[in-house]
Amino acid sequence: MSRPTHAPLLNTTAGDFPLAECKLKVGGRQWSLLHAAAILNRDTEDRFVTDPDNPLPYGAVLWPASIALAHEIAVRESEFRGRSVLELGAGTGLPGIVAASLGARVVQTDRNELAIHLCQTNCARNQVTGVEHREADWTEWTDTTRYDWIIGSDVLYAHTLHDELRSIFRTNLAPGGRVLLADPYRNVSRHLLEEMVEAGWRAAHSRWSIGETGNPRPVAVYEMSPPVS
Repeated sequence: MSRPTHAPLLNTTAGDFPLAECKLKVGGRQWSLLHAAAILNRDTEDRFVTDPDNPLPYGAVLWPASIALAHEIAVRESEFRGRSVLELGAGTGLPGIVAASLGARVVQTDRNELAIHLCQTNCARNQVTGVEHREADWTEWTDTTRYDWIIGSDVLYAHTLHDELRSIFRTNLAPGGRVLLADPYRNVSRHLLEEMVEAGWRAAHSRWSIGETGNPRPVAVYEMSPPVS
């Protein structure tokens, strides 16, 4: 992973934030991602989330879970080629971009207009085409399309949204489809995953370590398969 280089400004109602470019290698290819901040290890994350004066929108940040999920997708190339993919909380868009580059049909969603703008920009920077982008709020969800994969990175952070996520998983997962969620072992996330297993979902788990310097951030990637009816 190379050092970030300065890029354009991100214009928001909270002010203008300088974007930076992060180049990182995933699946044997180098990717260029614009972001408002890059969280590349645990120390950086701790400083970012505990700073009361930090004005940066979380959706414009490149998080460890996004990088881990992109790596997981890259090593599952044959499982994504030709498949339909719904990305929740897409943020800067790396996992969906990698999936699309492997031949998946990807819909990237986020409730934040700025995040959708970054997804579109990062698709263009990496010459990845055919990705659909939608603003979408989990609490006002209207999509009834069924997808082979539903993916998300660090989307389990709010207990109050777990019911909405479960509803999306039930409504939008195609028969035989799977959910792939990257999460940095947050306690609140474990509650939803345990509830899904108790309801009959099957779970598999892999572990990634993100960060070349400082204190690397461990990230779990959970593959969830719905109960067999």
